[in-house]
This record gives sequence, structure tokens and C-alpha cells, in this order.
Amino acid sequence: MGKKKLLAETGAGQHGVALATATALVGLPCEIHMESIDIEKEHPNVIRMKLLGAEVVEVTTGGKCLKDAVDGAFTKFMNEYKTTFFAIGSVVGPHTYPMIVRDFQSIIGKEAKEQIIITENRLPDYLIACVGGGSNAIGLFSEFLNDEVKLIGVEPAGNGP
Repeated sequence: MGKKKLLAETGAGQHGVALATATALVGLPCEIHMESIDIEKEHPNVIRMKLLGAEVVEVTTGGKCLKDAVDGAFTKFMNEYKTTFFAIGSVVGPHTYPMIVRDFQSIIGKEAKEQIIITENRLPDYLIACVGGGSNAIGLFSEFLNDEVKLIGVEPAGNGP
């Protein structure tokens, strides 16, 4: 594609660590936007990203949450789209970004379904997933959408209004 850099956002940092690992292997620069609240909470992942050579951009605007990291990464991408590949990890943004994240994360639901059928010989009654940026939840839930399984997404409310 001729892109010279990889750009992404991350909340808890797993997506950032994965991309930092991939770019370290192929020798591309990597820029990860992460909100200041999660930089503090997820410090081990920040260290991993930096050790792998990624530039971790601390987002201090707005509510200092994942939404703001996404906004920062999208803003950067709009200015560098000719040379930068945006490897989004959250279920946000214009079509086709949410579909791409769903498809890549669908392995979570496929493996869960296979394992529960092998172990229990039936589907679960409930599935519970953290929401955050939505990749975990959409990956798990997408495989069970046509089944009689109750889907529950959980997101902490924090201390805001």
C-alpha cells in the first residue's frame, strides 16, 4: 500500500502492544494514541509498547478517555492519510472500520462457541463482555447473534456525571 507508518488508538493497551509488536517485526514506525487515564492504569502495556519502539501519544483533551484517544488518532490520520495506515482497534468510526474490527475479533466468539459445545455440549445461557472500545464484545457476541443466548455488555460508569 506504500504506507510508511502505522497509527492506532488503544484503551487498555492490548491493541497497542499487538501493533507495536507487528511494526517492530517489519520495521515500520508505530504511533499509538492512548488517553492519560489508561496510560496510568495500564502502565505495563505502555512500557511494552515503548520497548517495542512505538511512540505512545498521551491524550489529555476532553474526558481523557478512549473516545478522546480515538478522536486524536482520527485527527492525525486525516492529516497523514497518504503515508499512514490507521489500524483501528475500537468499534467506532465510519464504515468499514466497525466491520473490520468485528471480523478480526470474531475469533473470540468462534473459539468460545466451539469450546463451550465441546465442554458442556450446549450453548451458554449468557455471555458477558466488557465494552470499552467494543472489540471484545463484538468479537464474542457476533458468533452468537442468531442463537438463544442473552448478551450482556458491561462498562464502568466512572466518577463522571
